[in-house]
Amino acid sequence: MAVKVESCNPTASFKDRGTSVVISTLRAQGIHAVLEDSSGNGGSSFAAYCAAAGMDAQILAPETTSSFKILQSNVHGASVNLIPGTRQDTADEALRRSAERFYASHNWHPQFIEGTKLIAYEMWEDLGFTTPTAIVIPAGAGSLVLGCAIGFSELYRAGEITHLPRLLVAQPAHCSPLVHAFTSGVDAVEPAEWRRTIAEGTSIARPVRDREVLRAIRDSGGAMTAVPEEKLRPATLELAKTGLYTEPTSAQVVPAVEQFARNGQLSRDDTIVAVLTGSGLKASTAMTQLLDR
Repeated sequence: MAVKVESCNPTASFKDRGTSVVISTLRAQGIHAVLEDSSGNGGSSFAAYCAAAGMDAQILAPETTSSFKILQSNVHGASVNLIPGTRQDTADEALRRSAERFYASHNWHPQFIEGTKLIAYEMWEDLGFTTPTAIVIPAGAGSLVLGCAIGFSELYRAGEITHLPRLLVAQPAHCSPLVHAFTSGVDAVEPAEWRRTIAEGTSIARPVRDREVLRAIRDSGGAMTAVPEEKLRPATLELAKTGLYTEPTSAQVVPAVEQFARNGQLSRDDTIVAVLTGSGLKASTAMTQLLDR
């Protein structure tokens, strides 16, 4: 099993892949001021790339967002508004404000997926121009799932690979609407109340591309699992002991791999890539809480 460490991107998360393409597109279209909603990593990424492009960025984030992610956005020159309530409340507020400012949502904008798909091409290259049999991915809105599905599909159609990887996707049990829909056999997420989780980057109750994400996982022959909250702390610390400092959102892939193996969805014959989506430096408050327990 290999890991794809996305904290090596400029703002320390995979979000830079999509953001760089979105902001480049918007700048070319003459957009000078944007609105973005995020649980943290997307916002700090937008703040950085807007700064590079000379664009004004307004970021909406849940009031529970890690202070270090907010600090990063502020240092890049973005204005950050903290919204009371859940991650979904923040998204709803962004929709309301979109009448006044261009809403460049990384969850909605198609160019974000076009940038994110490049991770598939990198995996292919990293593995000596071969493809893994399975990719383990943490998901909130599911943009990374779609990026992998699109990227590997392009490689397959071009005749560069002989098979598509299975997409094995994890969400925290405290907020796992996609898992519930997947296991229920339905095509879309159903409204439900979810609990707060330390895996804040995947705490999205109503992912806007739910139908596309569920279809991509099923079409790949993949599976989903809900990771119990009590397994996030030991998983994060276990990765840290190997030298990989990741936030709990990323660390959920560790218990996910174990669960997929127990369920027969992974075997010793598989070539597996687990994606670590962001750095623990982005979630220092959560990391401190893990040590205090």
